[in-house]
Amino acid sequence: MSKTSKWFFYATEFFAGMAVMAVELGASRLLAPYFSSSQIVWTIIIGTIMIAMALGSVFGGRWADKNSDPARLYKRILIAAVWISFIPFLGRYVIMGITGLLVVTVSTNLLIWAAFIACMVIFVFPLFLLGTVTPSLVKYTISDLGESGSVTGRLGAFNTVGSIIGTFLPTFVTIPAVGTAVTFLIFSGILLLIGLIYFVRTKTKKVMAIVMTVLFILGSVLGNGVSFAFWENGLVYEGESIYNYIQVKDTDKAVILSTNVLFGVQSMTMKSDTLTGMYYDYALAAPVMVGEEAPDVLILGMGSGTYASQLRKYYPEADITGVEIDQKITDLAYGYFGMPEDINVETYDGRAYLQADERKYDIIMVDAYQDITIPFQMSSVEFFGLVRDHLKDDGVMVMNMNMHGRSEEVGEGRDITEYLTATVRTVFGNVETVDVPGTTNRELFASNGRDPMEALKSNKSLVGKWELRNLMNKVAARMTEAVDPGQAYVWTDDKAPVELIGMRTIDLLISDEVEYYREVFKEEGLEGILS
Repeated sequence: MSKTSKWFFYATEFFAGMAVMAVELGASRLLAPYFSSSQIVWTIIIGTIMIAMALGSVFGGRWADKNSDPARLYKRILIAAVWISFIPFLGRYVIMGITGLLVVTVSTNLLIWAAFIACMVIFVFPLFLLGTVTPSLVKYTISDLGESGSVTGRLGAFNTVGSIIGTFLPTFVTIPAVGTAVTFLIFSGILLLIGLIYFVRTKTKKVMAIVMTVLFILGSVLGNGVSFAFWENGLVYEGESIYNYIQVKDTDKAVILSTNVLFGVQSMTMKSDTLTGMYYDYALAAPVMVGEEAPDVLILGMGSGTYASQLRKYYPEADITGVEIDQKITDLAYGYFGMPEDINVETYDGRAYLQADERKYDIIMVDAYQDITIPFQMSSVEFFGLVRDHLKDDGVMVMNMNMHGRSEEVGEGRDITEYLTATVRTVFGNVETVDVPGTTNRELFASNGRDPMEALKSNKSLVGKWELRNLMNKVAARMTEAVDPGQAYVWTDDKAPVELIGMRTIDLLISDEVEYYREVFKEEGLEGILS
């Protein structure tokens, strides 16, 4: 084998390693709009890819021993390239089809099963083919057993360096710049080019090379510019940042921000001059509790600025600081949601900001839900201790907690909101909660000064605008003292299984929602569902 051929094999190993990591990162973004981008989903993706690569290694070695013709490997690379090129177009339909089928057949862990099966169907085959690259190249590259160690080491190094680049490029360059679909196409195109170069050099398999090129072009045309949320009407923006898949929807009543989930609202701005009817309204009880016309407010998890805009409307003298980790969301807040330009937003992680900040505030709003769970570092005793230390003596922490369910049926007996409440109670002496009607949101108010419920009841009559005063009456009527479920439910930096508890909670909520469709399926079958 010539030296030139050997270096081409090293290049193949490099680009194959790069493509595997790029596909893995693309997989997380492909699944995020449907199943979130939680640690659980990442575990499924990594596990699935490891299964595929392990099988590829076993079979790749066997096939290379039986037939040492490199053309067989480069055929597999071409097939993998074409398969990956069709993922942006077909992947979304596969995900929706699998989820729809499981809705009527699976009773528990629906999201976990749907994500796992979708990963298996979409990604196992092409990554299995790419898993055959390394053992095959070891066979083709080693011509002298005396150099087997050095050759294998070089192949491993080329694969590792390619994997490193394939990790950083999608995250920091291609996905934020051109999106997930084009990212799949870029790296599948690299694989296609590797295969084509081989067959051009060897002057073989011309027909196959042409066919695969045509199929790749077809996949690229169909997949380029697709919308993951293809069922949605009225999307005025759909894009991606380093942190999130993002969509902005314009309806008759509001402009809505959603991130990383199939259905859900992270922030919204009403087109009419009214309250939203959601948890942002209930959080307006916090400034009433502190009794300040010009409160100092810190918002951790700014989103598109719904709460900040409402504060500015009802408390125009308030000093508002927002913290949002995703700069692109902040840009959308100013561009699509009308957030006042004079509201300052820091691009930072909420907990890291508290550690660096020396100010104290009348109100700290914690609205850090990401997808369907709250980041673990913002759900622990240590975090809430930081919040407490940044509040004035009579300051109030208001926290949006999502997905309260039927507690007695969730896992060990508690849903995610009760774990959070138990944790907060270890830090704050006075803790009150109120459920937002028609939603799964529960607002929590905590203080080490005056009891929030008593403060609200005594101050609500001082509220000037009638719609806000009327809302405060409703909040006061629904507010209850938080029940302490005990120390067993307290989360710390060392142990905070927020995603596992959150997934169990949402699984129960989904089960309630899809029960109707299960009954239709039992009585009328698939035709009944479709009709």
